[in-house]
Amino acid sequence: MKYSKIVLLEKKHRKEAFDCGKPLLDNYIKTQVGQDSKRNLTVCFVIVNDADEVKAYYTLSNYSIQQEEIPEEYAKRLPKSYIRIPVTLLGRLAVDRELKGNGYGEFLLIDALRRALEISKSALGSMAVVVDPLDDDAKKFYEKYGFTMLPDSGKMFLAMTKIEKAFGE
Repeated sequence: MKYSKIVLLEKKHRKEAFDCGKPLLDNYIKTQVGQDSKRNLTVCFVIVNDADEVKAYYTLSNYSIQQEEIPEEYAKRLPKSYIRIPVTLLGRLAVDRELKGNGYGEFLLIDALRRALEISKSALGSMAVVVDPLDDDAKKFYEKYGFTMLPDSGKMFLAMTKIEKAFGE
């Protein structure tokens, strides 16, 4: 793997040439992520090359879902008074075409899951990581790592307990 360091997005990082082939994800990193970061709506982690060009990224945010959206095996353990359940939203994950097919998507996902787990254990409660896959390719990618569909929402869910087991914690 040519690049093995994931860092927090900084102003010096160059985003204008990023091209993952998905306009929504390309435009987000180029035009919106800076404002979302300034407003504390998301945190963006990136892989950059030696010229500080963004080659891959993902975002994490606080989020909540309705208790009735959660798979029954988890919901049955929660008090009924918990209407909304805190989760971590993996809002976007994208790899530039230049790096596609080299394991960077998995590398980013593992990093995101590890960070979400660490935060949930030390700073901010979170029952799961939730994603909202952009298309069928993204859905298949997340399914490969254990995410399951949440009924009626289009979102996918991976419980922190499963993430803990995956990391041997």
